[in-house]
Amino acid sequence: MTMRIFVPGDSGALAVGADAVAAAITAEAARQELAVTLVRNGSRGLYWLEPLVEVETPAGRIAFGPVAPSDVPELVAALADPSPRGEGPPRGGGGAAPFTTHPLYLGLTEEIPFLKRQTRFTFARCGVVDPLSLDDYKAAGGLKGLAAALALAPEAIVDQVTQSGLRGRGGAGFPTGIKWKTVLAAEGSRKFVVTNADEGDSGTFADRMLMEGDPLILIEGMIIAGLAVGASHGYIYSRSEYPHANDVMAKALAIAERAGLLGTDILGSGRSFSIELRIGAGAYVCGEETALLESIEGKRGQVRAKPPLPAIKGLFGAPTVINNVLSLASVPFILAEGPAAFAAVGFGRSRGTMAVQLAGNIRHGGLFETGFGITLGALVDDIGGGTATGRPVKAVQVGGPLGAYFPPALFDTPFDYEAFAARDGLIGHGGIVVFDDTVEMARQARFAMEFCAIESCGKCTPCRIGSTRGVEVVDRIIAGRDVDANAALLADLCETMKFGSLCALGGFTPYPVMSALTHFREDFGLLPPNGRMEAAE
Repeated sequence: MTMRIFVPGDSGALAVGADAVAAAITAEAARQELAVTLVRNGSRGLYWLEPLVEVETPAGRIAFGPVAPSDVPELVAALADPSPRGEGPPRGGGGAAPFTTHPLYLGLTEEIPFLKRQTRFTFARCGVVDPLSLDDYKAAGGLKGLAAALALAPEAIVDQVTQSGLRGRGGAGFPTGIKWKTVLAAEGSRKFVVTNADEGDSGTFADRMLMEGDPLILIEGMIIAGLAVGASHGYIYSRSEYPHANDVMAKALAIAERAGLLGTDILGSGRSFSIELRIGAGAYVCGEETALLESIEGKRGQVRAKPPLPAIKGLFGAPTVINNVLSLASVPFILAEGPAAFAAVGFGRSRGTMAVQLAGNIRHGGLFETGFGITLGALVDDIGGGTATGRPVKAVQVGGPLGAYFPPALFDTPFDYEAFAARDGLIGHGGIVVFDDTVEMARQARFAMEFCAIESCGKCTPCRIGSTRGVEVVDRIIAGRDVDANAALLADLCETMKFGSLCALGGFTPYPVMSALTHFREDFGLLPPNGRMEAAE
């Protein structure tokens, strides 16, 4: 009997040797005369265990990890043993199958605590299926949402998305249904759907992981969006820094087109929709929706003044839906299972699940999809296991390089758009970067200003000039020159940038700067509000 073995082809797994492990398994299986079908799946998101090798057994898929090429001969020998597989107690109990005694044996994949605690709507197939197998996709529930959408009028599709409570998963959490309703109602002979896959925030990898592990879900979500608003063409705007994801995405688009999912007659419905993949040149500002549109149009990536909103006058002057990867990839579940199933999970106005990405100095880094409402502390300490160094956590930055730094004192904050906003923070794309107590927060504030200065498109003065002056002010504080006066000047500058910048690049840069200045005053040489330096320890 042929054994199916899964080795991720995800970039995170490739970076730690997954290709070498796959090659070693193929060679060793041939040497030991074990019939093997090797499947290059996506990652499950447990990155501290990559390369994670899975083996299909009658009891379910079992996992081993992290596997190195040198581990493969012993692993294949255990798998080749004719004893019953998938039975007996784990880790060497009496009567166990030989592979259960292997030092890298992790048991049933679905029972690994990090994975078992998740609520996976968007990433349900990621790491499970062959990402370029349409048969795998359909067998795991794919295309059910599209089939449901094809049976509905555009207004009914928009209504279901609205009822679900889905909000944008890449910024301020704007309700997706309202955006779609605006585009549907807008006048225009042509309309577009644009996926913002320009994932540039530090500590984020959900878009890349989904495009590499389950690209067809994004295609399905975009088609549904097109049906909902009357668009016949869409663009996926990705990053040049994601060559592997772009390659997988391009192959998936070709597969979808050959299967009749894209083109002039979607699944024989008489409806049409096509998708084009566009690759950006690496400018962070092109993650802003209007700069992204400029780039697709072949222009320099500069922010447009609003109004008009892209929903009214967007790509090539036509009404345009712009959502990020996670937003559009959430749509097939909503249409397939109903909006109530999605809305039943979450917290407050934040409904459904969020793909939280744990990165930085953290023991269990990876992707954790869960309903909104889990606390920041639970994500960092319980799910993430604290710092990789074992030192105390000093700060976590949520929402990318323009997100606020939260100290452990704020770890009771629920992961929710409004809860974070109430504490001068933002969720953004769901990235969490952890720092231990060796970090110098004044230098982190300087980095935020420097990052803004480098990435600014230059169109507005508060961002272009303010960020450069911000670096200079922070440098004076770090040097100990007129610290109180310069701290006050920095706060005033942040106020100007926050309310005077044309887009979120300059407008959000004050979040990391002011949060560092507020919560870590001692790192700037400032006394805490009570005037006692020891109170900050």
